[in-house]
Amino acid sequence: MTRKQKRLSVIAGALAFLGAATALTFYALGQKASFFYMPAELQAAALEPGQRVRLGGLVEAGTVKRGQGTEVSFSVTDGERSVPVAYVGILPDLFREEQGIIAEGTLRPDGVFAADSVLAKHDETYMPKEIADSLKEKGVWKDETAGSGS
Repeated sequence: MTRKQKRLSVIAGALAFLGAATALTFYALGQKASFFYMPAELQAAALEPGQRVRLGGLVEAGTVKRGQGTEVSFSVTDGERSVPVAYVGILPDLFREEQGIIAEGTLRPDGVFAADSVLAKHDETYMPKEIADSLKEKGVWKDETAGSGS
């Protein structure tokens, strides 16, 4: 084997290793990807059983019901549709009705979103950009201060 052939085989081996590492990384990240949906989009989406998604919108007024222990049920709306949410855990301090939230979990066959984490906006002016944009399009959420949502 000439020196040039040895060098090419080392480079080819390194490229094959990097390609395999890249493919494994993208595969692993793809398994953990969580897609974002508003309630109207979630009901129209064709989700695989157990597929993790994020549901965003406003907590619908009058729907928060506390069960035993840390069980809570409420509905998330985008002004067009509502999705019932079941959550077991401690809710954020800023969680309240007509508040912007993001819930992460899976959609059960009965149409209830089983959340395993709930995030509320962190102050009075912040709204996650993707939720704010979607709610603004529907005329449900109004931007009270310039620059919020970014």
